Amino acid sequence: MKILIITQAVNSEDFVLGFFHRWIEEFAKHCEEVYVICLYKGAHQLPHNVHVYSLGKEKGDTSRFQYVVRFWSYIWKYRSQYDAVFVHMNPEYVVLGGLLWRVLHKRIGLWYVHKSVTLKLRLATLLADVVFTSVPQSINRKSKKIRSMGHGVDTSAFSRLSVPLFHPVTPRLVSVGRITPIKNLEIPIHALALLREKGIAATLDIIGSPAVPTDSAYEESLRVLINDKKLDASVSFVGSISNIDIPAVYAQYDLSINAAPTGGIDKVVLESMAAGVLPLVSNEAFRTYFGEHASNLIYKDQDPGDLANKIQRLLIRTDIPKLQQDLRDSAKQHADVTLLVPAIIKQLHDSDI
Repeated sequence: MKILIITQAVNSEDFVLGFFHRWIEEFAKHCEEVYVICLYKGAHQLPHNVHVYSLGKEKGDTSRFQYVVRFWSYIWKYRSQYDAVFVHMNPEYVVLGGLLWRVLHKRIGLWYVHKSVTLKLRLATLLADVVFTSVPQSINRKSKKIRSMGHGVDTSAFSRLSVPLFHPVTPRLVSVGRITPIKNLEIPIHALALLREKGIAATLDIIGSPAVPTDSAYEESLRVLINDKKLDASVSFVGSISNIDIPAVYAQYDLSINAAPTGGIDKVVLESMAAGVLPLVSNEAFRTYFGEHASNLIYKDQDPGDLANKIQRLLIRTDIPKLQQDLRDSAKQHADVTLLVPAIIKQLHDSDI
């Protein structure tokens, strides 16, 4: 198969989107040629059969009209070079190109993991042959076209590192991801305060950055909360880091906290599992991934007291190495990129979709 992939960024160093570089590498292993159209082109090192074309954001271009013109020119110019289209997370590209691809008999696949249902998503669902998502809770739509595929984490990048040593006396907590209200970062901060009141010398690092002004205002409110709780010496805002460095960074921590509500499968939790860093979440969608350990790792939504109690119970367990390995194995079994990409390609090949 020759495939056209459309994504926001091709940049292995991007904190949020850098993981997709590894997806492209995997597509290149299974496809004769891979053409990629991206909004932003940054650092990348891809196989010889991958061809990357940018809409120009990295050059400072901000004209949406220019983006659309370039997009149309690319999909038309290379129309004979690809058999199928895979659009990652941006349904507007399916809306823009879907009719042409239909006329040209190109199979169209959209990957979408978000609970918001927009007009663009509705139109894209009509035009696409198949809509991929991680789990049913990841997309707030009902359609026969939807396929739940798991996720695509480069678990090998994490498994190369030794499982981190566990520090029950001075536990190091981390939250990874964009700083935004839906992440509910005040919950782990309140939980940390409760732990320290009990004499547990825990610390919390928040890795990530705000993306829009409302996110920045939210970060400032968190700083005020930290000050009010007298946690300035215990909580650090690390900022964003290169995607390449994430496996090594995880190895510095004992527990990761993800306070996002029940919904999609957050990739950072899967990365934490692959790294052997025990995740605590309020998202019930992870119950399958955690298996027999779910009751110990899923806390009540919006309940810092329950989170603190779960952490405290983990600190006295004697089977932590087994728990770490079980979660590593689960991540590899359910969310490895080497399993996801061939499954996507098979769906795009399937004449019955």
